[in-house]
Amino acid sequence: MNPKVDTYLIDGCGRCEYYKTPKCKVHDWEAELRELRRIVLDCGLKEDYKWSQPCYTLNTKNVLILTALRDYAALAFFKGSLLKDTHSLLIAPGERSQAARQLRFTDVRTIQEKEAVIKTYIHQAIEVEKAGLQVEFKKSPEPLPDELIRRFEKDPELKTAFNALTPGKQRGYLIHFSQPKQSTTRVSRIEKCIPKILKGEGMHDKYKSRKR
Repeated sequence: MNPKVDTYLIDGCGRCEYYKTPKCKVHDWEAELRELRRIVLDCGLKEDYKWSQPCYTLNTKNVLILTALRDYAALAFFKGSLLKDTHSLLIAPGERSQAARQLRFTDVRTIQEKEAVIKTYIHQAIEVEKAGLQVEFKKSPEPLPDELIRRFEKDPELKTAFNALTPGKQRGYLIHFSQPKQSTTRVSRIEKCIPKILKGEGMHDKYKSRKR
């Protein structure tokens, strides 16, 4: 067990201004997150902490993350589209999500009742990673600027975090990065946005939260 995840469950994720307050979404789903954590660890994955969330890996490869959102707690599989959804439980986080799929929960009882089923999905994801399978992504409607491609080559974790964003968030960043004519300006924009991407945020997430 990773002590950073223990802190996450106590203090929250730190991805917004509600960190260490009762308003943090982690506290809304703490019991569900703890139960899901127990199940994931029982499947033998290594517990890490990335993008301010519990992340579970196999031989350093990301398999799934444990996340708290406004309406549910979820297990989010990085290559979920490659899993056989025999129980019709996997949900794409966005209309155009090509790889990620989620198992969503709103109460501990359902998690406990479906523990065996949840484990079958987790073990599937493990086998997908062991086999080295990759999702074949369709071409993005917004091309990746060369500066971002080079940055991804230097920082694979950044690439993983970007690919985990919803298509709408990705498109917002790509438009923002591609607008300047000068390469140096594009590089500067990318560097300024890296912390938000690693936190799983869209360009205007905090602005929207302040307006509510």
